Amino acid sequence: MEAGNGTQISEFLLLGLSQSVELQPLIFGLFLSMYLVTMFGNLLIILAVSSDSHLHTPMYFFLSNLSLVDICFTSTTIPKMLVNIQTQSKVITYEGCITQLYFYTIFAVLDNFILTVMAYDRFVAICHPLHYMVIMNSRLCGLLVLVSWIMSAMVSLLHSLMVLRLSFCSDLEISHFFCELNQVLQLACSDIFLNNIMIYFLSVLLAGGPLAGILYSYSKIIASICGIPPAQGKYKAFSTCASHLSVVSLFYGTSLGVYLSSAATQNAHSSTTASVMYTVVTPVLNPFIYSLRNNDIKRALERFFGR
Repeated sequence: MEAGNGTQISEFLLLGLSQSVELQPLIFGLFLSMYLVTMFGNLLIILAVSSDSHLHTPMYFFLSNLSLVDICFTSTTIPKMLVNIQTQSKVITYEGCITQLYFYTIFAVLDNFILTVMAYDRFVAICHPLHYMVIMNSRLCGLLVLVSWIMSAMVSLLHSLMVLRLSFCSDLEISHFFCELNQVLQLACSDIFLNNIMIYFLSVLLAGGPLAGILYSYSKIIASICGIPPAQGKYKAFSTCASHLSVVSLFYGTSLGVYLSSAATQNAHSSTTASVMYTVVTPVLNPFIYSLRNNDIKRALERFFGR
């Protein structure tokens, strides 16, 4: 890929979260801690689900997939940022930037799809309990996850190919801690109209569609729960959805924050701060939300470590 002056692009500069030298050790320690907690917490969930036959159900199959996606999601951005801080380097190669953008997009879209599939699972479990195991059979569960992976890979490949066709100006400083799509497009010298159209179209399609599906599922779930006579029965039914609903709110809330901060202000620091919530804080909190609210996960871990 060539720059606007005809020279060959070999690297970008990631400006990170702060230019202050004094803050770098604090940022390094904070993000290393959050990354390790994300890895450890999500690996524990995968371990609990895989080691306990009682958890070999559709709900926990999707939960283990969500944990795997969260591990991959944070691993596309945080390790590179930590290495740059440790080596006091801001450089990322052009190839590395495109690769990071590709995998980051895959796992961001995949997170969205898995949460939607989990909402459908809860909808079937509560609204059609007698047919749950027939509908949510292992073949359908595997197919839903496989389709989610394929669609995420195709969307990410499309974005990456659209970036590869661009030429870039001589100013190659990215005001972020990773190669975020909008930040990369702002450095382009060539026309990005098609890129923006595709971003808006896919955002509406891939965010609005799943969100509408989730809202529809929960509207049916709430209506079904309201029809349950005993209070205890209502609590038990809703408790199976509480963790997922919390994660959905966190995911879409922080995603909306990133979008609004980018649209409402040209301040790169505000956009970067919002992205931290989306890319780092959400995957950190997911294991706590599911483990603290879920007695099945707790018992599975107790049985595993009590061997």
